[in-house]
Amino acid sequence: MDNVQLCATCIGQAITLVLVANGAPVITSKLLGCRFNLPIDLKTTMSDGSFLFGYTKTWRGLVAAVTASMLVAPLLGLSLSTGALFGLLVIIGDLISSFIKRRIGLIESSRISSLDVIPEALLPLLVLQADFGLHWPDIVVVIVLFYLVEVFLSPVLFRLHIRNRPY
Repeated sequence: MDNVQLCATCIGQAITLVLVANGAPVITSKLLGCRFNLPIDLKTTMSDGSFLFGYTKTWRGLVAAVTASMLVAPLLGLSLSTGALFGLLVIIGDLISSFIKRRIGLIESSRISSLDVIPEALLPLLVLQADFGLHWPDIVVVIVLFYLVEVFLSPVLFRLHIRNRPY
């Protein structure tokens, strides 16, 4: 059996960018309030009457995630383009989970822990796996760390009035 070696640097870069891309829309929303919060789906509804993604998935959030990831990437030794793509992929993963939640009848900002964490972390990690030098054990560690940070940090951010919900 091969000896599995984790890449601490790779994991650190990846988890940092996942957290930055995930947190930038939340912080931007707090700073800007309702300004510039045009929904990505432009309020498009499906045949079931629910929105394609929902009102909380905005162009402002997408721009915030891409920009923040792009600016943080060079601090981690990564290129601007890698950071921008990473932020975009995090948002696409988030949109996928929102789309699924709307289709199964869940309301805006409802929570399904694994569905809220896995797509937005897994998609950029798979697409940029080679850029980060990640292997499957590293990817699993990043997803678990992201899940744990979300579970423990969300209530703190709620108490600090940064998040609207404690989850």
